[in-house]
Amino acid sequence: MGELIYLEALRRGRKEQRKCLQKGRSPYLPVLDEILTQQNILTEQNLGLIDIPLEHVVGTSTRGRTYAFAANFMPILDEQSEFGCKWEALANAQLSEGIRDPIRVYEFMNRFYVIEGNKRVSVLKFFDADKISAYVIRKIPAQTEDVDIRLYYEFMKFYEATGLNTVEFTRLGYANKLIDYIGAETPWNDRTREDFRGVHFYFARAYAQCGGKHLPITIGDALTAFLKVYSYDDVLKMTPQEYAENISKCWKEFVVLTETKSVDLVLDPKEVAERKSLFSYLIPSSTKKYTVAFLYPKTIEESTWTYAHDLGRSYLEDVFTDQIQTICVDKVNADNIEEVLEDVVQKGASIVFEVGVEMMEPSLKFAVEHPEVTILNCSLNEPHKNIRTYYARMYEAKFISGMIAGAMAENDKIAYVADYPIYGMIANINAFALGAATVNPRARVYLDWSTRKDYDLDRFLNMNDIQYVSNQDLISPINPSREYGLYKYENGEATNILMPIWNWGIYYEKLIHGILAGTYKTEDEGEAKAINYWWGMSAGVIDLVYSKHVPSGVKRLAEHMKYDISVGEVYPFFGEIRAQDGTIKNKEGEVMSPEDIMKMDYLVENVEGDIPTIDLLKDQAKLIVELKGVEEAKEE
Repeated sequence: MGELIYLEALRRGRKEQRKCLQKGRSPYLPVLDEILTQQNILTEQNLGLIDIPLEHVVGTSTRGRTYAFAANFMPILDEQSEFGCKWEALANAQLSEGIRDPIRVYEFMNRFYVIEGNKRVSVLKFFDADKISAYVIRKIPAQTEDVDIRLYYEFMKFYEATGLNTVEFTRLGYANKLIDYIGAETPWNDRTREDFRGVHFYFARAYAQCGGKHLPITIGDALTAFLKVYSYDDVLKMTPQEYAENISKCWKEFVVLTETKSVDLVLDPKEVAERKSLFSYLIPSSTKKYTVAFLYPKTIEESTWTYAHDLGRSYLEDVFTDQIQTICVDKVNADNIEEVLEDVVQKGASIVFEVGVEMMEPSLKFAVEHPEVTILNCSLNEPHKNIRTYYARMYEAKFISGMIAGAMAENDKIAYVADYPIYGMIANINAFALGAATVNPRARVYLDWSTRKDYDLDRFLNMNDIQYVSNQDLISPINPSREYGLYKYENGEATNILMPIWNWGIYYEKLIHGILAGTYKTEDEGEAKAINYWWGMSAGVIDLVYSKHVPSGVKRLAEHMKYDISVGEVYPFFGEIRAQDGTIKNKEGEVMSPEDIMKMDYLVENVEGDIPTIDLLKDQAKLIVELKGVEEAKEE
């Protein structure tokens, strides 16, 4: 029996050998010693006796036995050799009682290289076994910024927390996300591991049946994306049929992950021709055709952000008097978002604007199950196909605001008050600082954060002898104050200089025009990427309002710059740009890409201050920063 089995294994091995040679690859097992000549190994870790997945056993530790096996671990030596006889004996042992003796291996980058036990691995691979017991010594490479190394370090933390070596990821941050979605105390106990193994098995099977093997992502990636939509408690209760149905609904979320650049930034709205028939002029419409819902995280009394968007909502009703009606709901959060969505759709809403990033993930389940409802979330760089995002390039206005501040600050010092260290905010700060340096190379921007636990603006200004301040962009009429936009603070009084404007009304108008005209649906036909709208001055959604205190010459310069930015003649992030530590972030003569601007996680060299870590922030800020903070983004 063993002889026949060996002949079949030999056939597979020599077939693999020929295939590798035809493709110009080595036909033999990879050798760890040779691989490590190109690696800086930091240390070793003894993992003890554990079960390892056979599919991850890929080579041998030294060259000694490598020529006995093809690259797929099947034998290539003659059946009458001593090697062949021993292989046959092991095959017979596996058939009669199973191979039980552990092997010895090195682990490197979650791949295993055999020290002792190559033939046992070969036999078990022939019989399609899924695991083998092994004494494992882990070789840990030095930490670098290389993506594969960063993924491996995340994997090691995942293994320490879960005890699982079968789940892998190609997306940075997904290992931590998966643990968070499971919600169990770490390290996992046997019950948690067993429950998860069941989920992983049924998901993997259904995912493969739906065509998942054709996507260049791991099961771990796909399962994490799945758990963004469906809670782990819900997944635990799913039947095999429900797995298949829900995976099909989420398919677009998986496809997005296959893209190197999973987000398509749309920098300008598509032109929409407004067409009216003669009949429509003679008989004006009196029926409200669409209901548009606005979901706010806070009330207009609590939040200038909400107030600004509500002005946009009112503008929308004025523009589309006969075509839409709006409803708004405030105090929407992760706990009630699904209920709110169900309610507004029951009331007729077919278009929903979520004015808060914290609503994104909790509403994904609703979005995949209700593709007939158009949902957009006001945030940046969210890689979701079922919910599009929209934001504005405020950094363009901040660049001009910085120019004005740099021209007017007598002592070359300017304060910048930011709120959340999230996507887009760092670009605003840096653009302001670069604008100030454009007209005044001596200008220094002193950065403070209103969400820090120790925030005290008066103390900050006095300590640094600063009069010119860039603060929040809008003030609520409920709490009137002059401390907004760019202002001069002197003798306890604020004198307004200018105010950057978020024209949310125009933004919503253009989005609605696209939806009604059908261009919204055609924008992603055949595309795997998620769509993020990131419009700026060219679209009219960002502007500046000047006070009489801006000198006429400075105002002329600002207006000229605004025009040049809007027509694409000037770019705020152009030429050599250095970070605080002196590293060059953009080369001379080059325009920085929108993706690099959006993902900034550093401050430019004329900024005094830092990006706070989440532990330094007030409690109410932590949720937002956990979702979209730049420090969190470094792990993704």
